[in-house]
Amino acid sequence: MTSVKTPKNAALKVAEEDPELAILQVLSEYKWADGFVCRKCGHDHYCIGKKPYSRRCTKCKTEESATAHTVFHRCRIPLTEAVKLAETVCKQPDISTYEISRIFDKRQMTCWKFKTRIMECLSDDHKSSLLRHLIVATK
Repeated sequence: MTSVKTPKNAALKVAEEDPELAILQVLSEYKWADGFVCRKCGHDHYCIGKKPYSRRCTKCKTEESATAHTVFHRCRIPLTEAVKLAETVCKQPDISTYEISRIFDKRQMTCWKFKTRIMECLSDDHKSSLLRHLIVATK
């Protein structure tokens, strides 16, 4: 019997192969759920960008990644670790950055900057819903 390839099965297959691609997929699906609109020119047509799950405006050729203008914008740590760190901060908002640094084996200042970004995100309803959706989807 052959299995039917549904979007859910495809997402699970991507998650098994590369968890970072699965995170990018969830981010792009949530970010552009209402459709793509270029931040530079306002055009709503796009093509596939150079990086995975990025989109390029067909009018001005500006490329936007799935992480752009989210809590993971310009994040230097791997996305898988960043999501785990965000999950830890969401579950324990009063955790110290020294403790986060010890758990994830990152510099304390890196953890402080990312925790500050996550806490700002949690105060905004739209951004916090993205973060919660991502944490639930990647489990």
